[in-house]
Amino acid sequence: MAKKWYPVIDYSECLECGNCIRKCTHSVYDMKKAPVPVVLMPDNCIDRCHGCGNICPVGAIEYVGDDTGWTPKAKQTNSVEKSTCSCGSLKKVIIEYLYLDQEVCDRCIDTEEILKEAIDNVSEELEKKGFEVIYRKTQIENQLMATKFRFVSSPTIRINGYDIFSTVYENECGCCSSIASESVKCRAYEYEGEVYDVPTVEMVSESILKQIESCCDIKRVENKYVIPENLLTFFEGKDKSRSNGCNCGKGCTCG
Repeated sequence: MAKKWYPVIDYSECLECGNCIRKCTHSVYDMKKAPVPVVLMPDNCIDRCHGCGNICPVGAIEYVGDDTGWTPKAKQTNSVEKSTCSCGSLKKVIIEYLYLDQEVCDRCIDTEEILKEAIDNVSEELEKKGFEVIYRKTQIENQLMATKFRFVSSPTIRINGYDIFSTVYENECGCCSSIASESVKCRAYEYEGEVYDVPTVEMVSESILKQIESCCDIKRVENKYVIPENLLTFFEGKDKSRSNGCNCGKGCTCG
């Protein structure tokens, strides 16, 4: 057993599949909280054991005291092939909403309202098929968070870690440009030959169902993440506005 070796869960990535709990035979995890992995007995963990970390499908487990250079199997290469299937053993649909701002940016505010309506539209159908729908939202506040979440464009909607729209199209966003005091582009959506700053309920509902229905048949390649220049412009401009005394989030010098 180890005194300074035990797993730490990144709950922002965890799918709550319960694989780690089933893998561990040393009562490290609280069985009463399953399938949510809660470390109950850290001292029971075996020194240098990466068993639960290796079985995690998204690499959401690290270890206190780990100086071995180990990397989760799910994150071992710059180009990781993943099967997106969640309908077999997981039976969870985790819908994530990732955005830059919901105080000034109309696009981020309105898209979440559309997403919530779309979730209401598809939830009954998914629940009848045995899925549990889980909704999470995260504000991407800086470059570190953008890198952690592999964030590409705002706003983004993901199903079990994958973008529900296959392409990223951006156009000028006046709201985020005002926050950064720089020209910033935010996400727009192409659908049947038209471009929408905010997707329609029908677009989002259709994309959610299509993503889930195709998950068993599609394997996708996740390439090495590089933060887009457009996001760097936004974060640097926002930080500069704050350093100039602006606290309102609109890029002014109100301080």
